[in-house]
Amino acid sequence: MKAKVPKDFKAPDMDPYDEASNPSQHLSNFRSRMYLTEDSDATGCKAFPTTLTKIAIKWFDSLPPRSITFFDDLAKKFLARFSIQKDKIKHAPSLLRVKQGDRESRRAYMERFNKACLDIQNLPIEAAIMGLINGLREGPFSQSISKKHLTSLNKVQERDEKYINMEENSRLMETSKIGFPYPS
Repeated sequence: MKAKVPKDFKAPDMDPYDEASNPSQHLSNFRSRMYLTEDSDATGCKAFPTTLTKIAIKWFDSLPPRSITFFDDLAKKFLARFSIQKDKIKHAPSLLRVKQGDRESRRAYMERFNKACLDIQNLPIEAAIMGLINGLREGPFSQSISKKHLTSLNKVQERDEKYINMEENSRLMETSKIGFPYPS
């Protein structure tokens, strides 16, 4: 396709496709943004690769020259290649696999756990709390929280924030003792 991208064309502002996300959703987002710009089919073909990364851009670059006539051709080939990578639907029991690593800070664990929760639609609060408690490494917070019957994930996280701050302050104190043996 020999169409030129107009000089005033701005590529769609969207997250790039990274092979871990849903290709149908990526394509739908791209089409929606292109529809708003009212640009041609040829422009869509030229702009689409700007939304790809890593393996996807290598795939695009490997397409034979002039093998794409319309954007629908490109879309079909993209979906055929990457539909295997579709996000699997995740359910609450998948949270039981999210465990705090031996050397992982609780702050890092909480961030990872929260991201895992976002992948689950209609997540019951009780399941989130159970998953969170189940994944914690043994320690003062896990012992304290397992004795409480909290029904709000926010309350659990507020309570954990206090323990996280204590943990981080303790690490800072240890670092300052090790790194600076004499007062300055």
